[in-house]
Amino acid sequence: MKLHPMKIASLGIQHVLAMYAGAVIVPLIIGGALGLSSEQLAYLVSLDILTSGIATLLQVWQNRYFGIGLPIVLGCTFTAVGPIIAIGGQYGLSAIYGSILVSGIVVMLISRYFGKLIRFFPPVVTGSVVTIIGTTLIPVAMNNVAGGQGSPDFGSISNIVLAFGTLIFIIILYRFSKGFVRAISILLGLIAGTIAAAFMGKVDFSAVGDASWFHMVSPFHFAVPSFELAPIITMTLVAIVSLVESSGVYFALSDITGRKLTEDDLVKGYRSEGLASVIGALFNSFPYTTFSQNVGLVQFSGVKDKRVIYTVGGILVFLGFLPKVAALTTVIPTSVLGGAMIAMFGMVIASGIRMLSKVDFSSQENLLIIACSVGVGLGVTTVPDLFAKLPETIKILSNSGIVAGSLTAIILNLVFNVMKKPMKQNQKLNNSKGQTVA
Repeated sequence: MKLHPMKIASLGIQHVLAMYAGAVIVPLIIGGALGLSSEQLAYLVSLDILTSGIATLLQVWQNRYFGIGLPIVLGCTFTAVGPIIAIGGQYGLSAIYGSILVSGIVVMLISRYFGKLIRFFPPVVTGSVVTIIGTTLIPVAMNNVAGGQGSPDFGSISNIVLAFGTLIFIIILYRFSKGFVRAISILLGLIAGTIAAAFMGKVDFSAVGDASWFHMVSPFHFAVPSFELAPIITMTLVAIVSLVESSGVYFALSDITGRKLTEDDLVKGYRSEGLASVIGALFNSFPYTTFSQNVGLVQFSGVKDKRVIYTVGGILVFLGFLPKVAALTTVIPTSVLGGAMIAMFGMVIASGIRMLSKVDFSSQENLLIIACSVGVGLGVTTVPDLFAKLPETIKILSNSGIVAGSLTAIILNLVFNVMKKPMKQNQKLNNSKGQTVA
């Protein structure tokens, strides 16, 4: 299909708008939780937009070493938000970037073999992990609904009204709109909530006025990566779960575009995501993975031309050099963000439940895997001092609800599902030998 350059540009802008709210809200949530200043937040947002663009270009550019070559847009996954906040709160910014860096390298190393490793991460494991991550995010959302921890007007009526007003507006938009408007309902909700907050005198535009029109980015702006075992395990698990989700996106786009994927294509796609995470760590940004909302736009528009996605990457890189544009997003009041976060973080839980819907619930073993992993994950999250008196080497693996719950799911899946198959095969073999002898 031959497309006019203006149509390519307009379709590219549509893709940017569809992913923009998801792209900017991640640094806003993480930066806010870690206590960054308005100036630092604006830099982090612009950096995230820039690296999203670079990650997208790396994935759509198919070459000998990386890039799956499908019309894919990349951004930071919400699955990583809770773990990043937890790591930053306990170990600091440097440990965040160290764990992202190592997880990206691990993804690049295992990309050739991930097809074989994926059997250790069936829906009963990935669904449990994503459900645990989603539930740990809800307290963050509810604190923001009230105005943010430590704010002088925490829990005020105005904050509650703004938060739930934003949420209701998003729900109404999603219910009564279709296509593109539905795809950007979160973004429109944030804009409407901020306008309402401005009339209430709760929006400060000084950060926009102070921000420059252009800046250069530099590596290690916030911190030089440091390496701690528990954060590295956490982010590696998040990265592997993201690869499982990305595999679904790859095959969905393969079906939409009519292009059959080879094993080599998948390897280059995984490797590209690992490389994007390494770049994110070096520039003090985030890990990057496929944005599924843009897959819907490809199907909705019927346009599969990779030039549209190249345009998306170019627009995102350009916007990343404009801190004044990024500063506009930092004026969104915390309570408005909280209202949108209820919907978005709830969707993380819903994604986990959707993954679990593929599980055979007639199996008591699967029920026990889910029960124990979610129970341990939530238990450690709500009672963080549970393992305080254990030796440091063990405590490293048990002081994070996400790590504890995820490892529980992986180990129990090995015990009940993976190891059971060879035992069944041996049993059948012994039975057949007995029958032969008889």
